[in-house]
Amino acid sequence: MAAKKKRTKPKIRVAHELPKRRKSLIQEAMAAHKLEDRPEWDRTAEWGPTRFYRKTIKPGTMRTINLPLLEIELGDSWPIPVTIIHGTRPGPTITVLGGMHGDELTGPATCTHLLSNIFTEDGKPLDPIQMAGTLRIVPIVNLPGYRAKSRYFPDGRDLNRNFPGDFKGSTTKRVAAQVWKYLFSDADAIVDLHSAGKGRANMPQLRADLAHAGSNILAKAFGIEIILDSKPPSGSLRKHAIRNDIPVVTYEGGGANLLDHESVKVAIHGVLNVLRSLRMIPGNPHRPRFRMLASGSHWLRAGEGGLLDMFVSAGSVMREGDVIATISDPANPGFTVDIVAPEDGLLIGAASNPFTAAGMPVGHFLPVSKHIALLEDQINSNGRFLVCGSQSDPVWREEVDVDEIAVDGDWNGGLIDSEWNENKEGGNAAGDTFNDEEEEEAEA
Repeated sequence: MAAKKKRTKPKIRVAHELPKRRKSLIQEAMAAHKLEDRPEWDRTAEWGPTRFYRKTIKPGTMRTINLPLLEIELGDSWPIPVTIIHGTRPGPTITVLGGMHGDELTGPATCTHLLSNIFTEDGKPLDPIQMAGTLRIVPIVNLPGYRAKSRYFPDGRDLNRNFPGDFKGSTTKRVAAQVWKYLFSDADAIVDLHSAGKGRANMPQLRADLAHAGSNILAKAFGIEIILDSKPPSGSLRKHAIRNDIPVVTYEGGGANLLDHESVKVAIHGVLNVLRSLRMIPGNPHRPRFRMLASGSHWLRAGEGGLLDMFVSAGSVMREGDVIATISDPANPGFTVDIVAPEDGLLIGAASNPFTAAGMPVGHFLPVSKHIALLEDQINSNGRFLVCGSQSDPVWREEVDVDEIAVDGDWNGGLIDSEWNENKEGGNAAGDTFNDEEEEEAEA
């Protein structure tokens, strides 16, 4: 009897659906990229103490050092804790940070958990005795903003729009120059943890410039499904890091002034995946069943004003015609307006403020008409997509087993979140006016 031929799963590689120009840029970048020959990372290379802000950290140890955001003698210098885990073997230097915006708590919570005993004690993933390379964890960069529950610095500026900074400039520019010098300029990769801005929430997702080879590789190493391919906004850490050829990704999950446990769990999962992929900690990286590489999305806007009643949350898988929310006005009882999904897709961001006016964004919608079944195979009882890492330990997969699905489109204004807020015609607390492109993309 002839042996039965084993059926193989068909691949769903549809990268050809990316815009041709973008696809070409990504292919050229990846073709030109070669795995770096870094002799200093070789396990037989010489390896000794590392220094941070004039302090020495010995191999196989963990030390927390306060970095002042301002070099001053009078007033508050805003010292922030930076924990350095220096492994016993050669390897890369990775900076993981949270709290770039003071009211975003996903990053601070993630970093705090990573520094707990469950991850750092003997035999655990971040035990410095068994780690290679150097990991810098910064739970809160914008300390004064965090204390004030504000996105901004005391001078009214956004730190993530002021890189590379200027030691003789505004308060925020001085801080940007300080943290760039000590936290980022010598990093081999940066993982920047964010949440959505006020009035909305994001499902766990990554933002990366996939035409920058190092960032492309780093984004896929994170191990989650939704990757938004986008150029970074002016003045952002991500833009300046890429300009200096440092791989960088921005993680988004949850919203401002709230703690979303799922987003924190996925962020922890992603950071550990990156470290495993770089062979800094033991174990194999966990990978999703598929990735969606999105180059465009739709904004769903209110057609009327009133009270917004959201029926679904960020992360919901929608079919064309499904009701996302209704708008009603207490002054006109009995009259409501539905907001429906324009096609099959995924709600990657949703409004959390019930007060709305005509034209205000209600949802950030990722159209996924061809491969909606893949999403529906991975949802909970409420129809929300289960992001890799949000549940129990995922099954380890080889890179060749991960399907890549490209979602065609463009970002309005060239930026992912450019449409969420109105233009700020007035100035900030310091009297400066903001440019829409620089201020409103809200990379998180």
